[in-house]
Amino acid sequence: MYTIAKLFGKSPFAPLQTHMEKVSLCIEQLPILFEAIRKKNDKAIHEISKKISKLEHEADLTKNDIRNHLPKSIFLPIDRGALLEILSLQDALADQAEDIGVIATVGMLKIIPEIDSEFEKFQILNIATFEKVKEVIQELDALLETSFGGMEAQKVKEMTEKVAYMEHEADTLQFKLIKHLYELGENLSYPTFHLWMRLIKEVAGISNISEKLANRVRMTLELK
Repeated sequence: MYTIAKLFGKSPFAPLQTHMEKVSLCIEQLPILFEAIRKKNDKAIHEISKKISKLEHEADLTKNDIRNHLPKSIFLPIDRGALLEILSLQDALADQAEDIGVIATVGMLKIIPEIDSEFEKFQILNIATFEKVKEVIQELDALLETSFGGMEAQKVKEMTEKVAYMEHEADTLQFKLIKHLYELGENLSYPTFHLWMRLIKEVAGISNISEKLANRVRMTLELK
């Protein structure tokens, strides 16, 4: 893709940011999906799942274009391997959104009133963790302008620490949610219990991968 090749000339981080925007389009569909689940709107669930899959494919194409056009002969401000690892983690977030969409269509998820409020807080926090790491990626150009030092580097470091804290909070909510689900186990059918366990695990993956991405950026900072 010629556009991607041109982006490298503008900034070595611009393609990463372009890909992150594609990933963000996948994640942005999740609250809409969860609302459709809550409303038991089977048609909407399938339509949103298909949309996420289409958006994930578009993110995949962008990822492949970046890999194909990644310069080998010119100077890059960060290690080529680090850039590719950041790209891979971003891609994993799009994959995670697609996996959540697939789980939602396996069977009609029965709403469990006792955990509905907890799950709402859980999914909001996971998506917020992604939004915070997206901000980190958006700051990469500013880091480049300051040669990865000074107040901008400190700002990004604090942002990565915030991502780690949010991921920890999401882990705490996940534990409470799973504990509550097990307490309700005898009153739930096996398919309902199994699907909710899978859904909770996949949603948790959003904050887990976001933290890994933030840590990779921070590691890059510390190596400069």
